Amino acid sequence: MTEDHRTLALLLFSVFVAVTLAITTWAGRNRRGSAEEFYAGGRLFSPMENGFAIAGDYMSAASFLGISGLIALFGYDGMLYSVGFLVAWLVVLFLVAELVRNCGRFTLADVVAARMRERPVRIAVGTSSVTVSVLYLVAQMVGAGTLVALLLGGDGGAAQTWTVIGVGALMVIYVSFGGMRATTWIQIVKSVLLLGGTIALTVLVLLRFHGDIDRLLLSAAEHSGHGQAFLAPGLRYGGDWTSRFDFISLGLALVLGTAGLPHILSRFYTVPTARAARRSVVWAIGLIGGFYLMTIVLGFGAAAIVGTAEVRASNAAGNTAVPLLALDLGGGAGSTAGTVLFAVVAAVAFATILAVVAGITLASSASVAHDLYASLRRRRGGKAARSEVTVARFAAVGVGVVAIGLGLLARDLNVAFLVGLAFAVAASANLPVLLYSLFWRDFTTRGAVWSVYGGLIPAVVLVVLSPVVSGGPQSLFPGVDFQFFPLDNPGIVSIPLGFVAGWLGTVTSTEAPDEAKHAETEVRSLTGAGAV
Repeated sequence: MTEDHRTLALLLFSVFVAVTLAITTWAGRNRRGSAEEFYAGGRLFSPMENGFAIAGDYMSAASFLGISGLIALFGYDGMLYSVGFLVAWLVVLFLVAELVRNCGRFTLADVVAARMRERPVRIAVGTSSVTVSVLYLVAQMVGAGTLVALLLGGDGGAAQTWTVIGVGALMVIYVSFGGMRATTWIQIVKSVLLLGGTIALTVLVLLRFHGDIDRLLLSAAEHSGHGQAFLAPGLRYGGDWTSRFDFISLGLALVLGTAGLPHILSRFYTVPTARAARRSVVWAIGLIGGFYLMTIVLGFGAAAIVGTAEVRASNAAGNTAVPLLALDLGGGAGSTAGTVLFAVVAAVAFATILAVVAGITLASSASVAHDLYASLRRRRGGKAARSEVTVARFAAVGVGVVAIGLGLLARDLNVAFLVGLAFAVAASANLPVLLYSLFWRDFTTRGAVWSVYGGLIPAVVLVVLSPVVSGGPQSLFPGVDFQFFPLDNPGIVSIPLGFVAGWLGTVTSTEAPDEAKHAETEVRSLTGAGAV
C-alpha cells in the first residue's frame, strides 16, 4: 500500500473513533450515575434498537475476518463456523431470552442467585463470566493487530503492538465514561456500517460472477489448490478421528455457547420487558442470519478472486481474506477504487472490533463489580450502588490490561478459532448452571457451584494442554511441548462435565432445595411478575 492509501484508511479509522468518542461524551453527560443506568442503559431501548445492538455484539472480528478467512482456506469446513454461530440463536430464542430477562437484573449471576445462597454462586459465576469475556476479547485484539499490520504492509510487530494497546485504551474509555448507553449506540452504528459494507462486497462478488453461484464455487475450488475437495467435508476436520472429534467439539461449543456469553445475556436487561427481549432476539436473528449467509459468499469469493495461496501468504490464519478481496474487487492495489474499497472495509472491520470490545468489557466489569465485589462487601442503598459502579470502572481498566497482554501473545491465531474457545468455556461453565437454575426444581447451591467450576476448570485446563498452547508451529508457545489433550476445542469433554458436575453436586448436597424460591422463580420467569 502507498502512503496515500494508508492515509485514507487511517483517516476513516479516525472518523469512526471520533464519532464513538462523541457518543461516549454524550452518554456520559446524560447519565444519572445509577447502577441501572451504567449496567443496563436505564432499560430504555426498543426491541429494534436492542436487536441491532445484539447483532453488533455478535458480529465480531471473528465473524467478519475470521470466518471468511477460514472459508477461503478450507472451503466447506470453514463454512461450518457460519452455520454453528447462526443455529446457536435458536437456543437463545427458545430457551433463555425471556426467562433471563424476567429473572435477572444486570448479570447472569442474578438469575442463578435468585434461588441459591448468593455469595458462593456469585463468586463462581462471576469468575466464569470474566474468563469467557477475556478469551473473547483476545480474539478482537488479534483482529485489530492483523488489520493494521496489513494496512502498513505487514510491517513488523510494532504496529500490531501499538494497535492492540490503542484498542484496549479506547474500550476502557467507552465503558468507564459511557456505560451501557454509549456502548449500545456504538453497537447500533457499527451494525449499520458492517451490514452495509458486507452487502456491498457481496453484491460486487456476485456481479463478478454474473450471479452464478455454481461458477463462483467452481472458481473457488480451482484457485484453492485443493480442487473439488475444497467443496467437500474433510479438508480441515476429516483427516483422522482426532480431527473429526474436534469438529464435533467445535459444533457443540458454537451451538451451545451463545446462550452462556455474558455480553449477550446482559443485552436482555436493556429493554423494559421480557416480550421486548424476545422481539430483540427476533430482530437479531434476522440481521445475523443475513450477515452469516453473506460471509459464505465472501469466503468463497476470496478463494476464487484472490486465491487461497495469496490469502495464506498474507496471513497464515486467513484473517486478511476480506480486506484483500475488497482491494481486488476495486481494481487492485494500484487503483483508486481498490484503495477506497480496501480502506472502507478496513475501517468497518476496525469499527467492528472497537464496538465489540466495548460490549465485552462492560459485561466483564459488571461481573467483577456486581458479582465478585458485591459478594465480598455487602452494602445497600444509593451509596453502595455508586461504589459498585466505581469498582466497575476500575475493573474495566484491569480487564483491558489482561486482554492487551493476551492479545499480544496470541497475535498469530485465527480470530474465529479463538472465539470458538470462548464459546466452549461459556457452554461448559455458564450454560449448565443457567439451565439447571431455570428448569430443575431440586437444584441446590452446591450443584450450582460445582456446575460452574466443573465446566470451567476442565475447559481451561484442556485448552492449556491442547495443541493451541504448545507442541506445534502454530501454537502460542511453539518452542515447548506439554500437549496431552489432542483436540483444539475442549467442548466435547468439558460441556458434559459441567452438566454432570451440577447433577452430582445437587444429589450429594445435604441442603434441602427451597421449594418456595423455586416456585417464585418459576412464576417470575414465565410470567414476568415481579421482574425488575
